Amino acid sequence: MVETVITFATILTAITALISIFLVKMTSKESHAGYYPNVFLSLVGTLLVLVASIAPRVDIAGAGFGGIGIACMFAGAVGFIISAVLDAYKNIPA
Repeated sequence: MVETVITFATILTAITALISIFLVKMTSKESHAGYYPNVFLSLVGTLLVLVASIAPRVDIAGAGFGGIGIACMFAGAVGFIISAVLDAYKNIPA
């Protein structure tokens, strides 16, 4: 189960990081669009963890709702860090 959660987290982190990098590079300096995929992923992770405490045991590729929720929250947190660093470097005056 741990390997499945780590695999989900790695894949979601890579996808979210690529989307965030693309959005930060393609939008204006005032836009916060690079953070939206990370917010979405964090909210989905939180909802999955909350559902895991109510719903019966459901396995998706060996991990339950709680494990996938934790993977989503981890990917959202790492994506926030990547987006924040890229946004900070984008906003440095030349």
